Amino acid sequence: MGNDLDPRLTPAQRFGRELARARREAGLSQTRLGTHLGVSSSLIGHIEIGNRNPSLDLAARCDKFFKTDDHFTHLCRNITAPTGPRWFLRWSEEIEPRARVLRCWDPLLVPGLLQTENYARAVVRGGLAASEQEVENQVSARIRRQLIFKRETPTILWALLDEWVLRRPMGGPEVMYEQLDHLAAAADWQNVKVQIVPHDTCCTTGLLSGFVLAELSDAPTAVSVESAGEGEVSAEHSLVSVVWDRYDRIRTEALRPSQSLEMIKEARDQWKQQI
Repeated sequence: MGNDLDPRLTPAQRFGRELARARREAGLSQTRLGTHLGVSSSLIGHIEIGNRNPSLDLAARCDKFFKTDDHFTHLCRNITAPTGPRWFLRWSEEIEPRARVLRCWDPLLVPGLLQTENYARAVVRGGLAASEQEVENQVSARIRRQLIFKRETPTILWALLDEWVLRRPMGGPEVMYEQLDHLAAAADWQNVKVQIVPHDTCCTTGLLSGFVLAELSDAPTAVSVESAGEGEVSAEHSLVSVVWDRYDRIRTEALRPSQSLEMIKEARDQWKQQI
């Protein structure tokens, strides 16, 4: 996992590392994998060290062969058209799709994994996107991440949100109504739990930044921490322990899931009255 998180890796090198990892776990040589995928062992070798870019067709064949949904396809797209900062691509393309459980804290926004297209569009437009095409690319990438909830064994998500997330007018009343209606529905899914931290809580631990903890079945727990500049993705035990402690402290101040759902529905209905 340490190499996977290396910020110096290019998108092509990340694809190569993931292909090599999947091949070794399957107990295959480069020659045998090349035979299964219909390419030469030499090409497999060059791709694994990042010297050659894979085609989208080859990436799709990798996903089909290794049964990895569209993991390799996403990695391939990022080689020619990255959709987001490099530090976050390591998270969204290599860690999040493999997570068994995700635990997140968001003091400002609905988590990207639970955003609607219109809410995500309002968030991205308020950021640093340079054009409408870039906005749409980032929105599409964000919505694609939500496919982890549609798998045969979906990822489990424990989401902590500050109450003001429900009140902040991102995109206006209509967008907020749609978003909170979706959030209420998601909070009722078997694999998703949403808990709201009331605005009058005395807890200040979570005011520093948002973060996500990812538990993986085949690697150490990793964390993504947001900041005003460049965020950080790490599997360093000391950082993971600090962030996990903050998550636990914030959660002690949160409402129960059933109470949180009622608050979400109440805020949703208030936005509807303003449409």
